[in-house]
Amino acid sequence: MASVPSLASSVDQRVADALASALPEAGAADPLLRRSDRADFQANGILALAKKAKANPRELATTVVEGIATGDLIQEIEVSGPGFLNITITDRAIIETLAARALDDRLGVPLAANPGTTVIDYAQPNVAKEMHVGHLRSAVIGAAMVEILEFTGEKVVRRHHIGDWGTQFGMLIQYLLEHPHELDHKSDEEVSGEEAMSNLNRLYKASRALFDSDEEFKTRARARVVDLQAGDPRTLALWQRFVDESKIYFYSVFNKLDMDIQDPDVVGESGYNDMLVETCKLLEESGVAVRSNGALCVFFDDVKGPDGNPTPLIVQKSDGGFGYAATDLSAIRNRVADLSATTLIYVVDARQSLHFKMVFETARRAGWLNDEVKAVQLAFGTVLGKDGKPFKTREGETVRLVDLLDEAVERATAVVREKAEKVGLTEAEIVENGQYVGIGAVKYADLSTSAARDYKFDLDQMVSLNGDTSVYLQYAYARIKSILRRAGDRKPVAHPELELAPAERALGLHLDHFGELIAEAAAEHAPHKVAAYLYQLSSLFTTFYDQCPVVKPEPELVVGENRLFLCDLTARTLTKGMSLLGIRTPEKL
Repeated sequence: MASVPSLASSVDQRVADALASALPEAGAADPLLRRSDRADFQANGILALAKKAKANPRELATTVVEGIATGDLIQEIEVSGPGFLNITITDRAIIETLAARALDDRLGVPLAANPGTTVIDYAQPNVAKEMHVGHLRSAVIGAAMVEILEFTGEKVVRRHHIGDWGTQFGMLIQYLLEHPHELDHKSDEEVSGEEAMSNLNRLYKASRALFDSDEEFKTRARARVVDLQAGDPRTLALWQRFVDESKIYFYSVFNKLDMDIQDPDVVGESGYNDMLVETCKLLEESGVAVRSNGALCVFFDDVKGPDGNPTPLIVQKSDGGFGYAATDLSAIRNRVADLSATTLIYVVDARQSLHFKMVFETARRAGWLNDEVKAVQLAFGTVLGKDGKPFKTREGETVRLVDLLDEAVERATAVVREKAEKVGLTEAEIVENGQYVGIGAVKYADLSTSAARDYKFDLDQMVSLNGDTSVYLQYAYARIKSILRRAGDRKPVAHPELELAPAERALGLHLDHFGELIAEAAAEHAPHKVAAYLYQLSSLFTTFYDQCPVVKPEPELVVGENRLFLCDLTARTLTKGMSLLGIRTPEKL
């Protein structure tokens, strides 16, 4: 079905046409329409236009109002103050627009006019290392952006740039070659995620201890890095073993997070090895990078170190080794040339902002990024403890991600169990809902905060039924499903002829805004805007349900059907919006 124009866009068009008619010399004019407390909408664009045309703004506003028909879409339009327009929509227009949305699986949300191809780089754990709380935000924010952009019609390519290369592998592989009995010989199918991580942790600690205490082993380990980079088959086979064991662990954690990570999308640092030499050659030959003390560097006028001297981006070290910059620049070349990307989004910690600023500028100078192909860092802040400091265990250790997720599910299951008898949940449903509420709580706490900001990780608050939490939204959804079940034979039916109560109008106008909100969140890479919309939707529904009887006391038939229709569309909008954030909505809670 075709997308449904929002009430705001229809009103905007009416006012823009009247403006063009009243002031033809202004050409296409923006009425600057926004939601208002004084009416449904306010148009503020007349003041700027009048100033430009040297006209009296209030007189121009009056002329515009005279040219706008009322009755079908607009109920009332009045001039306010120096030339604002206060606009009230008809009840009929609200319900007719919502009825059109309800007929569409996409709720009438339009597809983007010119979709492109976006490569999103997110969820980037390191091989042979445990995932900790710092890995949470990249995964959760990235997964939400994938869903939001795909819903708008964008082609999205997922990329998980795992840390699977570097000097630590020389140490690990050399240790295994000298202690082959320490390798767990179970097949990959038999190893759980926790076992895989336990094996890797044990090997890492043992090899690190030897590396730090034995100079001869250290020399052999460093030589092994050279073998790895040269593609020695025996070394590569053991390296692959580490990668495979790590993936078992990664996938088990992502599974807990209710995230689908596919193997072809995991392209780590090693995936760009064959491009590194050519990347350096292209940069040096074009003059973008220059040799400085033997290293290949890119300099920037506005990037200086504490001593005031320019701080370069080092693409190749003086010993011939390659740093992160060479890999990241090669990844850009691959994503633009081979994946036909029009946008590259990097969901990476804000502390790496300078690195990516220099990498993107280098890629622009080299011509790999331009006006048609852009790269942006969706930078995120730090997860803090209740004390406002970076989140650590009591012993000062970094918090393991699995422990944090397990505790969230445990707390959420206790909350669900408290209400289980009242809504008739089985033990299996309590366990399942505990998962949905716990993981939803963690994701929502992250996504309801603007990515750039730090946020406090407070499980008590996250699983609370009150306030801006995912369980409040999940509870609103489950409550609507309960209302629809209790309605029995009465069905949700839209009745445009009815006069709406204030709470019905407020809910209806907010439901109609869903499509514009999604477009905004996609364009600004701002999943927190979806979370804010859904919280407001749940709050407006709560007010509506308190003020407008739906089932008991039983209203007049058509009024009841119309209210059931509003309930049903709210539930559908909630579950669609929550799914874009990667959060499930249980039918009973």
